[in-house]
Amino acid sequence: MFIADIKRVVDQVSRDKGIDREVLIKALEEALKSAARKKYGNKIDIEVQYDDDTGEIEVFQFKEVVEKITEPDLQITLEEALKLDPGCEIGDSIGTKMDTATFGRIAAQSAKQVIIQKMKDAEKDAVYSSFIGRKGEIINGICQRIDRGDIIVNLGQTEGILPLREQVPNETYRRGDRIRALILDVLHETRGPQIVLSRTHPDFLINLFKTEVPEISEGIVKVMGAAREPGSRSKFAVASSDPDIDPVGACVGMKGSRVQNVVQELKGEKIDIIPWHADAAKYVCNALAPAEISRVIIDEENMSMEVIVPDEHLSVAIGKRGQNVRLASKLTGWHLDVKSETRYSEAMKDGYDSLVALPNVGISLADALYEQGFYSAEELSKAPIEDLMQVRGIDEKKAAELIELAAKAVQEAEAEAAAEQEANTEPEEQASGQPEMEAVVTEEIQQNLPTEEQEIDRTHQPDKEEKT
Repeated sequence: MFIADIKRVVDQVSRDKGIDREVLIKALEEALKSAARKKYGNKIDIEVQYDDDTGEIEVFQFKEVVEKITEPDLQITLEEALKLDPGCEIGDSIGTKMDTATFGRIAAQSAKQVIIQKMKDAEKDAVYSSFIGRKGEIINGICQRIDRGDIIVNLGQTEGILPLREQVPNETYRRGDRIRALILDVLHETRGPQIVLSRTHPDFLINLFKTEVPEISEGIVKVMGAAREPGSRSKFAVASSDPDIDPVGACVGMKGSRVQNVVQELKGEKIDIIPWHADAAKYVCNALAPAEISRVIIDEENMSMEVIVPDEHLSVAIGKRGQNVRLASKLTGWHLDVKSETRYSEAMKDGYDSLVALPNVGISLADALYEQGFYSAEELSKAPIEDLMQVRGIDEKKAAELIELAAKAVQEAEAEAAAEQEANTEPEEQASGQPEMEAVVTEEIQQNLPTEEQEIDRTHQPDKEEKT
């Protein structure tokens, strides 16, 4: 054999590279077949066998027993065949052992290339198999280089990539820095498996808490959701299956030790830990803490809630640049519209006035409609007839008439508003009036921005009771 001690080599490569022995043995067999065909042509019928006990590979060439030879590489005479096997007959196939040393240098080089390629393919498959089941886990690596903003991370067995879109803003890394990230995806590409990492995914936050909080890994405390604006703020909802264990307290830890370890890994990202609640309205109130909630109006069909807060808590509920309400919406899965009590009262008064202004609708009928949840002429115009018939004193004919009157009133109001807007945007007035409008909008935004005291990070949000 031109390969010494094959068994030892197979065992060592299998152990070092993590490749299955059967794959390596098959690669050797394919390589020897390739070498034989390189030497004797593609027509020959050969078979390669590996002896696992001795570690030897034998190559056999099979020829058909004939009376007269027309293809020397494929046929053998009966006289010669009888010397090898006295019991053979015409038409049998008889195998002869080939000397692999006669394959030549070119054939041996070809076999070597086949073995190398097969080993590379097997190594890629082994890496892919070892990582495909680890999606969603946290892994440690070393920053190896930066390529067009993407960070190439050395994971030991292979390399991973931390794309620019999955990096936390304002985080910088240099070659040799330690990187801890989430295995977001494992792609099977021709160049080899690509391990895609992430530090911005909400699951990264969840897995960090799993490593810090034993109650989460044991299943006592369950993570119900997480929402992040990477590098700035996160909201994290938890619930406990054991009534004696406070889920928020378990995540915070003694003197905040557990949550501070997570904050340190996230480079100072603020984390609000929210107690989950089965009641969606209560859950939303917890998510919007520390703002106090006056009332919540739920629209289950559109998965939206209108949240009314006291005027002095409006800026706290909205948060800096709308961050608090935006994260609460992501966390709960509900579309949230936060309004102050003053604005809500004005809107309700305008809606009630629009009902009273409809022809043939007196105060008593307007009150009845209001009690059934029809708060304005616009809502009345979109109401189903069946729902209106639930109001006392309204039959099917009356319901259809009210819907028609409401739709007409809404169209007239919209036309009047459009005409007024067109009159107020004359070319001469528009040029002089634009700065004033910008100032008004800016002032309103400034009023809704929280103060520094209101932006203090709260890792333990109190469980506010819902007010109705």
